[in-house]
Order: sequence, then C-alpha cells, then structure tokens
Amino acid sequence: MMLRRYSAIVLLLIFLASPATLVSQTTAPAPNPNDPIQRIKDEGMKRSQVMQTLSYLSDVIGPRLTGSPGMKRANEWTRDQLSKWGLQNAHLEPFGPFGKGWTLKKFSAQVTEPLAIPLIAYPKAWSPGLASPLTADVVYFDAKTEADFEKYKGKLNGKIVLTAITREVPAHFEAQGTRLNEKELLALADAPEPRQGEGRRNFGRAGQEFTNAKLRFFQAEGAAMLIDPSRGDGGTIFVQSAQVPQPPRDPNAPPTGRGIPPYAANAPKVTPQLVLAIEQYNRIVRMLQAGEPVKINVDLSVEWQEADLMGYNTIAEIPGTDLKDEIVMLGGHMDSWHSGTGATDNAAGVSVAMEAVRIIQALGLKPRRTIRIALWSGEEQGLLGSRAYVTEHFGSLQNPATSAAPATGANPNTMGGGAGNGNGNGASPARPTLVTKAAYDKFSAYFNLDNGTGKIRGVYLQGNEAVRPVFRQWLAPFKEMGASTLSISNTGGTDHLAFDGIGLPGFQFIQDEIEYDTRTHHSNQDVFDRIQADDMKQAATIMAAFVYQTAMRDEKLPRKPAPGSR
Repeated sequence: MMLRRYSAIVLLLIFLASPATLVSQTTAPAPNPNDPIQRIKDEGMKRSQVMQTLSYLSDVIGPRLTGSPGMKRANEWTRDQLSKWGLQNAHLEPFGPFGKGWTLKKFSAQVTEPLAIPLIAYPKAWSPGLASPLTADVVYFDAKTEADFEKYKGKLNGKIVLTAITREVPAHFEAQGTRLNEKELLALADAPEPRQGEGRRNFGRAGQEFTNAKLRFFQAEGAAMLIDPSRGDGGTIFVQSAQVPQPPRDPNAPPTGRGIPPYAANAPKVTPQLVLAIEQYNRIVRMLQAGEPVKINVDLSVEWQEADLMGYNTIAEIPGTDLKDEIVMLGGHMDSWHSGTGATDNAAGVSVAMEAVRIIQALGLKPRRTIRIALWSGEEQGLLGSRAYVTEHFGSLQNPATSAAPATGANPNTMGGGAGNGNGNGASPARPTLVTKAAYDKFSAYFNLDNGTGKIRGVYLQGNEAVRPVFRQWLAPFKEMGASTLSISNTGGTDHLAFDGIGLPGFQFIQDEIEYDTRTHHSNQDVFDRIQADDMKQAATIMAAFVYQTAMRDEKLPRKPAPGSR
C-alpha cells in the first residue's frame, strides 16, 4: 500500500515537471496585437517622441513666462507641431487681458569689496532693470517686527538691502529624489473622502502683512536693490515674481486678496529684486556682522512687452465620429518660471499630453468623441488660462453679490503658486450659482499632468467615487508599469481645478515625486537633465489610453454633484 502510494506521487511529480505541463501552467495568453490598448502601449514605449518634444520646449525655446516672447513662441510651435501630426483646428485662443510680458536681457552680480565673489543669483520675474550697472554698499535688514524698522531710517537710500534674516543650512541625510513606496501608495488608496474646501492654501496673513510693511519701508527709504535669500541650498535657488508693496490692510475690513500683481498694466514702479543662494547670503551677513563693509555690483537689464496684453492657450483636436459633439480633454500648463527652462514644471506634462495625442493619431484610431488638447498659460499666476477657457466654453460660478470675477490682469495671486483656490477678490460669502453653457452637458472629462517628471502611479479621483470601477479597469493593463493606485483624495495647485470647480470631471494623475519639491519646482535646476525619460514614456502611454477609452465609452464619465447647481 505504501509503495503504491509513493509510485503514484512520483508519477504525478514527473507529469507536473514535464515541459508541456510547465508551459500550460506558466505561459500567459499572448497580447492581442489588434487590441487598441496594446497598440498604444507598443507605440508609446517603443516609438516615443516625448523626449524630442520636451527637449525642444525646454532647451530650444527655453523659459516661458506668461506674456513673454518665449511663451508666444511655445504657443506657436506647439500649434504647428500638433497640426503637423494631423490634428485639426489647431489655434491659439486668447484670454485676458493678462498684463505685461517680461524678458531678462542681461544680468550679473558679484561682491566687489572687500574681495571678489561671483554670486549665484537671479532676478525675480517682472523686476525692473537698472539704468546702468550699480555698485553699492550692502545693508543687512535684521528686523523681526515693524518696531525694528526705526533703526534703519535714513540708512537705506541707494543701498543694496539683504531683506530677511539668515537661516541654517542642514546637511541632506536623505536622498532628494524619491519614488512613492508601497506604504505611501496604500495611504493614498485609503485616504478618507475629501471635505468641502479641503486643500485650500493658507498663505499666512500676518506674515504677508509684515512683508508688505517691509516693502513699503524699503521703497520709502529709497533702497536701490532688494536681495532675498533662496529657500534652496547647494546652488539651487527658487525664484518667482517680484513683489509689489500693497497698502496697509484695514483690520476691520474683509480680506481683499493680494492686490495688484507686478505684471498688471497699471502696476506701480517697484524696487529691483533678486534672489541669492543661501550659502552666499549667509556669508555676506556674517561678514557684515564681523564689521567688514561689503559692496556688490549688479548689472540688470530687462525688456517689457506691452503691445499685446493678452495671454494665449494652444488648442487642437482629433475629431470624433458618431459622438463628435462630445468632448474629452487633456493637457498641462506650458508657462514656466524664468530661472530654469521649465522642464519638470511643466514641459514634462505638456510633452506627455502632446505625445498622447500623437500616439492616438499615429495609430489611426478613430475616437467616438472629439479629443481636445489644451496647453495652458497663466497657470503660475492662478490658473488664469484654464479658468478663462472653462468660463468661456463651459460655465462658471457666479456670485450675485459680486456678479463677476476680477479682471484677469488684476489677479491677486502674485506669488505664482498656481493653487488658484477661492475667488481671491474679497467677494461676499453669498452662495454662488453655477451658470452653464451648452457644451457643459457635452463634456466627458479632462486629464492633467503637472507634478514633474515622475511616472504615473495612479489617479486622484477628486472626490468622484463613481469613476473608481472605470479607472480600476483602465489601470489594469499598466499594473506592471507601476500604475495601480486610486485615491479618493483631492489634489490642488493645477489646471484640473478649473474643471472640477464647476462640477466637470477633472483629474490629475498621481506621480512619483522624484526631485520635484526638493530641487526643481520653480528653481534654476528645472532643466532637461532632471527629466526621467522612461517615466515620460510611461506617462504618455497611460494618458493616451485613458483619453482614448474615455472617448470610446457608450456614456460620458460619471460626475459628482456640481457646486452651486440649481
């Protein structure tokens, strides 16, 4: 009995180990070469053009500050490139007026006394230039309250002012570049349902009031140049807009946003402004504290563009078939800051979106709905391009107490964070009403990419639980590429909010961080060499698949309840 049992076991093991059995157990079905998603994967991963597009935008065209010649060149080049690939109705769509353009023409800065120190610095966008090179004494403005201003009265005229206190520069014991790990992805997947208003940015009113008081003081005292320390280190400097001194706020009055931005046509004259590498900023302060006088030479020449005050978005389409009057959109913002080349923020997202429509067009796929790509400008100043487009084509929230949003050129967001939450114009808290246009009901979804060079790991559902089963199915073919996480969370700070804000399905993909916040976001290191090529190919492939499948569904994507709807 025992011998017979062993013989049976041996025969079973021989059978299981046979080549034919092993093949039948381990070989997955071969991919169907005619499956559109398989074809998209093959085109996107094997014949990608995403890096060529990204290089042209960042290396050749370079910085794309809204309103600048670089931005206009990018608008025109992307329009022409999309037309070359066969997209239809490629055009530039104006919004605004935005305000003045600004271009840096010449800049250098160095300590000249007591010794020569070339400086790692950069002018702020929309800073005025200098009539001639400036060499001046440096003053460290060590003020923690407005009462401290008194000791500097009469001492800043014609001087270069170091505007803020020093900060320590700790060593980096952890890598600056990271990917989302399993624990972090699980936390995203398990995130709670977002609450209304969650994600709105707290800008710190007290800190802003103190900054405004300093700016007013510097201007009144006749300072010749203002130098801020960068929040980066190791030669990385983070640079955004010049700051305009705002009048004192009445503490009993409601908030009025942030006042006039430096690009507005009627912006007042401000003091020239630079950002300096923190290590050099700290060194100069220590020299001054040791009793050593310091002189700095600055040569700064800029050019203003005031002939055309409008901003522009680039738009193009792949026409649909039986549902061509319905729209699926994708995109990212093309405007950037000026100290780098805007590679990770956001030529990456623009190139991925362009590559996604190139893939669909190159494969000859015929979407049922019209696919429309939009490349925005004015995102860094408060989602101006996308919000204007959504208002023009789909609808808007209108407050009966204020009747209209503020003029674009007077947008209060001078910090350039791009969060764009809230109306920012001191509107009364009356409940707004959603007023829609005919295309509102023909809209299916908008897909956005704007969190750097990291690969796609999933999708933020933006509180829209109804799309979870759809997106889970669409992500299944990309699990081996690392994309499988769905988070009910909201995410802010970019152009999908323009759609989501009026109840249209707008989504931002979850991406690996890489070095986005630590190194490249709004810095002089936002350049092509920080881009991860394989991540860009993966992202474009997934975006193409999502857009195509949205265009092919029998029904539009489900929506969550619209805000202010009647």
